[in-house]
Amino acid sequence: MSPTLNEIKAPIAGEMKDFELKFRASMKTRVLLLDKIMDYIVKRKGKQMRPMFVFLSAGTTGRIRESTFRGASLIELLHTATLVHDDVVDEANYRRGFFSVNALWKNKVAVLVGDFLLSRGLLLSVESQDFNLLQIVTDAVKEMSEGELLQIEKSRRLDMTEEVYFDIIRQKTASLIASCCAVGASSSGADANAVNRMWRFGEKIGMAFQIKDDLFDYGESEIGKPLGIDIKEKKMTLPLIHALSKAPWLERRKIIRTIRNDSDKPKKVREVIDFVRASGGIEYAQEAMRKFHAEALEILDTFPDSVYRKSLRQLVQFTIDRTM
Repeated sequence: MSPTLNEIKAPIAGEMKDFELKFRASMKTRVLLLDKIMDYIVKRKGKQMRPMFVFLSAGTTGRIRESTFRGASLIELLHTATLVHDDVVDEANYRRGFFSVNALWKNKVAVLVGDFLLSRGLLLSVESQDFNLLQIVTDAVKEMSEGELLQIEKSRRLDMTEEVYFDIIRQKTASLIASCCAVGASSSGADANAVNRMWRFGEKIGMAFQIKDDLFDYGESEIGKPLGIDIKEKKMTLPLIHALSKAPWLERRKIIRTIRNDSDKPKKVREVIDFVRASGGIEYAQEAMRKFHAEALEILDTFPDSVYRKSLRQLVQFTIDRTM
């Protein structure tokens, strides 16, 4: 039986509790409206997997220090800023089953809240002179923005190649998890080689994580995100890209036309899902996910054995086995 998140967290349980307090403190403001929104954001935080990657990576490569806490806060502040802005861009009213900031306080407030979170993260690093951590995280935010724009550009034409898809998820998703692991290593006093290896480890996990997320779109049950949501949003993911690459020209054209014109019709979305499943797209994506997973573990095994490395390995498995 796979370990629970609490069991995985055991070596850093104390640090995670302290982090919660420090992170809440970093969100405090003297503006009543802003303070109310910050409180709302903190209360609906998810599994806290990003801080876990930071602390476990620090423990694996060296020693958890005060700068590790600041690094985890920096990741959370900048990532939360991008999520708040994403909800405005996507006109999304919900995130993880809760109302989004823009749904409750409108777009103007949400954009300003995102700006505040971004500046708070930058100030936290500058005040403590954590320039090494700041560079890692701001590089990731830049990559995430470029990945989003690349996806928008390519999705309009519905002709994305596998190579472009991997570029997009490397930037959009993998860069953030890579930065968590690199920040943890850098904050622990690890050398440049160890930081680089941790970055590559996190990037491989991020790639596997995103492919897993894309596979939920084709599941038989509506566990996690709603079935077919990527198709409805005209997002080209690996199972679909592979299925289209193997399809005869006429069938390919028919499927692309369906996605372009009828992705709002449940019956038509189901037809696309059935096409992908029948074309071997699911198995192909699963194999790609397993490959990235195996490559990540190879890198992780270059670090000395410890309770932190063991938990990091379990956390990786948790991200692959998750059902939502």
